[in-house]
Amino acid sequence: MILFQRITTNPEICGGKPCIRGLRFPVSRLLGLLAAGETSETILNSYPYLEKEDIQEALTYAAFLAK
Repeated sequence: MILFQRITTNPEICGGKPCIRGLRFPVSRLLGLLAAGETSETILNSYPYLEKEDIQEALTYAAFLAK
């Protein structure tokens, strides 16, 4: 089983939706930005509290859920 250390869920944060590292930044928002054509670099510049590894793990998480 794959463990996602950068993806967290907490009923007190974003209604329990999967978020990046306990931040109020849902994985779905990050994936939506990527799907809309934003580059990793643009996202990291716009949201400096995110890290390159957050983006990679969000993509891995999405692939895991799609199986």
